[in-house]
Amino acid sequence: MIDNSLYLKALLNNDSKIIKHIYNDNFFKVRAFVVKNKGQQQDAEDIFQKALLQLAVRYKKEKFIIKTSFEAYLFTVCKNLWRRELNKSKIKVTNNEFIEPKGENEDIALAVLEQKRWELFTECLELISENCKQILKLFFAKTSYAKMVELFGYNSETVVRQRVFKCKTKLKELVKKDKRFAALIEL
Repeated sequence: MIDNSLYLKALLNNDSKIIKHIYNDNFFKVRAFVVKNKGQQQDAEDIFQKALLQLAVRYKKEKFIIKTSFEAYLFTVCKNLWRRELNKSKIKVTNNEFIEPKGENEDIALAVLEQKRWELFTECLELISENCKQILKLFFAKTSYAKMVELFGYNSETVVRQRVFKCKTKLKELVKKDKRFAALIEL
């Protein structure tokens, strides 16, 4: 197993041997995700390439540390980029106004900002109680309140709603208290 920083340095130094290893070990998962979510092989290739470029650019600018496995981090970056692409295509289809295309550098900067927001969110999620983590993960997965009543043994859906509200409030407080928050909010 290669240290995460070695992967990042390989991307920065264009180390074809390690980059090929990254492709061989990770691309099939990204392709499966993109194809499952309204994409094609070419879309997956583009997203994977953008993700690698984004990681290299960000690592060159700031020597960040990946706290999970490189594979999981790369997959998350790819998922976020693909979701962003899907959202952009929705805007183009439903909005009749002219949208000025963003340059590649601006796109990478926005993707890095989005990734940093995701990292802050997941780090703060780890700081709340185990019960709150479970409740919010189910809530974000759009699990019904009725199902949560059944899973947690609460008395009613009202109790679940109150618990979700309290857990979301606690998570928001942690995010807002973090010193990185001010730099990551939208202007």
